[in-house]
Amino acid sequence: MHLRLIPWFFIILNFMEYIGSQNASRGRRQRRMHPNVSQGCQGGCATCSDYNGCLSCKPRLFFVLERIGMKQIGVCLSSCPSGYYGTRYPDINKCTKCKADCDTCFNKNFCTKCKNGFYLHLGKCLDNCPEGLEANNHTMECVSIVHCEASEWSPWSTCTKKGKTCGFKRGAETRVREIIQHPSAKGNLCPPTTETRKCTVQRKKCQKGERGKKGRERKRKKLNKEESKEAIPDNKGLESSRETPEQRENKDKQQQKKRKVQDKQQKSVSVSTVH
Repeated sequence: MHLRLIPWFFIILNFMEYIGSQNASRGRRQRRMHPNVSQGCQGGCATCSDYNGCLSCKPRLFFVLERIGMKQIGVCLSSCPSGYYGTRYPDINKCTKCKADCDTCFNKNFCTKCKNGFYLHLGKCLDNCPEGLEANNHTMECVSIVHCEASEWSPWSTCTKKGKTCGFKRGAETRVREIIQHPSAKGNLCPPTTETRKCTVQRKKCQKGERGKKGRERKRKKLNKEESKEAIPDNKGLESSRETPEQRENKDKQQQKKRKVQDKQQKSVSVSTVH
């Protein structure tokens, strides 16, 4: 009877060895699928791998894949990097890349900043702005066209002529206005800010203090003219002193001829009185 139990013992032992080998092969397969899976990861990872980086993140952190060459590494961040938008799911918080023409975005359908060469309008990135809008090359956005705005005209100034308010009958008066809104690139240009028109006033004489600089200049010119007229005889004397010897000789000859003619005339008159 003792000999009959021996075969059953070997059968049970072989069965247990088979189960152990199956568990070992299953563990090897799991390690090949997730090599070096660890629960004590750094940088916000809940689980990680030496080859793939983070596999899952701690609560409230976003999971994003960063490409390094041909390989992608999982990273856990408190907010999504530029060019990505975050979406929260029950099991994972995930960063998704924005559209190709979008530099930063709120979600896949709403861009907040466009890449170079595109203009932002209502969350979209456009090559050209719609009609009625213009491109702002500083902010890279489509903005409203701004037209020039000017203030009301000031009252007309006092009637003047050459800076004076007296000594004339017809002059000019001026009024001005200010620019309160400069136009944008496609806006309407600003109007003139000054306006002048002719005016007529009752002529009145200028007082001594009202002549001003121009009046003093006219007075000085008048005095200079009078002085130059008085200096004319002296100038003639100077001119005569500058005559050449030939001119003086000719002048003496003419004077001698005049004297001879005068002597003849006197002689003829005295002869006629004797007869």
